[in-house]
Amino acid sequence: ATVQFDTTPGPYIAPPRRVADLMTDVLKALVPGILVMTWFFGIGVPMQCALAVSSAVLGEAAMLKLRGREIRPALGDGSALVTGLLLGVSLPPLTPWGINVTGSLFAMVFGKHLYGGLGNNPFNPAMVGYAVLLISYPKAMTFWPAPSDVLPVVWGAPASLSAIFDGLADAWIDALAMPTPLTIAHQRLVFGTVPLGVNAASGVSAWTWINLAFLAGGLWLAKRATLDRRIPLSLLTALSLCTLVLQPVTPPDAPGVLFHLFSGSTMLAAFFIATDPVTAATTPRGRWIYGAGIGVLIFVIRTWGGYPDGVAFAVLLMNFAAPTIDQYTRPRIYGH
Repeated sequence: ATVQFDTTPGPYIAPPRRVADLMTDVLKALVPGILVMTWFFGIGVPMQCALAVSSAVLGEAAMLKLRGREIRPALGDGSALVTGLLLGVSLPPLTPWGINVTGSLFAMVFGKHLYGGLGNNPFNPAMVGYAVLLISYPKAMTFWPAPSDVLPVVWGAPASLSAIFDGLADAWIDALAMPTPLTIAHQRLVFGTVPLGVNAASGVSAWTWINLAFLAGGLWLAKRATLDRRIPLSLLTALSLCTLVLQPVTPPDAPGVLFHLFSGSTMLAAFFIATDPVTAATTPRGRWIYGAGIGVLIFVIRTWGGYPDGVAFAVLLMNFAAPTIDQYTRPRIYGH
């Protein structure tokens, strides 16, 4: 007798997700962090994001035109939108428009299309643009206004537009700028001092909420399997372990684990920047090493380096190392 079994019709292997779908998920996951940043720093945050996204899309279209490629399919994948948004959310909310446009165009031209476009770029384009701006415009890139929980100054649309497109006088910059918690900690570690008139805890609450918002978006991406959980997990674990293990060799007032995890752009880096599928390591073991390397470098730069945060440089350095990591961590071929 013949026994009949009910079987599920093929195909049995789930098809790969489209690039546009992945980028859409990333864009959605960035929304909570951007909203919280807007709450604390004003309407300048979405203005910077809109300006960076527009510049990145225009730069992408211009490069595709010069290279003789079809513009509409490439723009439809959403990668230029993600690059622009990541750069825009990393910039201080009152950054002059020319600096924003310069970084966005540099990211698209030199960080992406110089190497052949999406899938061929060895470095994260947004971090390429950010690193260039940080080196070229150090004063503007460190001008963060006091968050609303420290100084109740509301930066509405007219004031933000005036600051971004007309610029601020040095007197206004000195009056309204406030060092971020990471900058305060860095100056205390390097110079042994805290800027005059600044409370060492100023702004900690704002940046904690911002990092929690990006953490929520990142966990949503992990649940949807849009990102590989190994990279953020290893990055945050390595950063925490460095803070605990190397505490005896760091200055007595060095920041603790929670400060490192919820200050600056830690969660943004862990879930949205380091997980870039093009520039990160691709092997399972390699992703553990890659994420841990970024975490270690962030701690080293924050503690002994010349920059308060160091996320951009940590990511770019590990982008350098990703091909070598993949080469030495290739999985064993089944049957050998």
